[in-house]
Amino acid sequence: MDDEYAKLIRRMNPPRVVIDNNSCEDATVIQVDSANKHGILLQVIQVLTDMNLVITKAYISSDGGWFMDVFNVIDHDGNKIRDKEVINHIQRRLESDASLGHSRRGSVGVMPSEEHTSIELTGTDRPGLLSEVCAVLADLHCNVVNAEIWTHNARAAAVVHVTDTSTGCAIKDLKRLSLIKELLCNVLKVNNDFKTAKTTVSPPGVMNRQRRLHQIMFDDRDYERVESAVGIVKDMSSRPQVTVLNIEKDYTVITMRSKDRPKLLFDTVCTLTDMQYVVFHGTVHTGRMEAYQEFYIRHVDGLPVSSEAERERVIQCLEAAIERRASEGLELELCTEDRIGLLSDITRIFRENSLCIKRAEISTKGGKVQDTFHVTDVTGNPVDPKIIDSIRRQIGQTKLQVKHNSFAAAKPPQETTTGFFFGNFFKVRSFQNFKLIRSYS
Repeated sequence: MDDEYAKLIRRMNPPRVVIDNNSCEDATVIQVDSANKHGILLQVIQVLTDMNLVITKAYISSDGGWFMDVFNVIDHDGNKIRDKEVINHIQRRLESDASLGHSRRGSVGVMPSEEHTSIELTGTDRPGLLSEVCAVLADLHCNVVNAEIWTHNARAAAVVHVTDTSTGCAIKDLKRLSLIKELLCNVLKVNNDFKTAKTTVSPPGVMNRQRRLHQIMFDDRDYERVESAVGIVKDMSSRPQVTVLNIEKDYTVITMRSKDRPKLLFDTVCTLTDMQYVVFHGTVHTGRMEAYQEFYIRHVDGLPVSSEAERERVIQCLEAAIERRASEGLELELCTEDRIGLLSDITRIFRENSLCIKRAEISTKGGKVQDTFHVTDVTGNPVDPKIIDSIRRQIGQTKLQVKHNSFAAAKPPQETTTGFFFGNFFKVRSFQNFKLIRSYS
């Protein structure tokens, strides 16, 4: 009955969106008023980030039964949003999404869609892992149409959309889907791994891909920090600063300071929502270098953070949410004609040149690929420019471009970043034929 009453209230009070280009000199102001429900803040932020808008400031208020947020946004060139068609589209999307029920957490199963099959992977990060995954998919005649891969704290997660290379459609044969899962699980398995590798096949479109990656890594407990591995030294100065305090009996106050970057607010609110916390009040400010976020929260059961263990877990999870998407090293962009096996070949070349892929986003549209890779060397340090020149000669000088180098502002050379990699220490091993990989009990 309570749920039906809440639905009635929302129908009687449809969301109201006001977009203003006059009140602020350097940003477009978007105000969203709506009946309140769990998850609505994340939905609104997700719409804005999906449209590639940059949130420079935000003021959040959702105490009681009403939700009212104000966002200052700009485009990626730093300009106000002035195109009337874009403004109308933002308004329609916000009014539509804000009126829906909160987003589902998602489900998995062997149910491909008509367009493509979605594969979710999680396991221990190690040298050459992405190259091996791509080689298995190519050997099984699966074409990767888009994918996103994250690594954090010795863990790796990916959401990959594939089609059958012969039909260009989703893979529907259940035996073949089972074989794909089996072989990918074998690639992900590591001896004496304290966490289980997972491969699932599910229909796409259940959830925003990046939100799903947050959930996969959260479920995999990547926030449990590994103190040391393969000689990599932690750079504590680059870590986000998160504090959690109960200054009033009704709320827990969270403050976060970190380097600013795109989609930062989405990442933190996504994690708080999936941890079943509600943001009642909040303020967000971003500067040229630093972002500041302050949230007044309670758990969905109405209680603030109630123990030291819970406080530590909130801090760990928010640090992980900020770090997962943090750009490290050299950002390489590949733009070229698509072909079968292209991703397998590219990742093999990276592996053979000992590049470590920290993060990757793969996209295919209209027969063209536009892939982005964030890479370092095997110790987490800058890549030797000579190696990049050699790779560009192999792939094509105009096809592979250096888009950004986070080391350009550089840290002292003795410092290294925390991180683990899809790269490879070994140049001689070949992973092209995975037909013989089978599970052994």
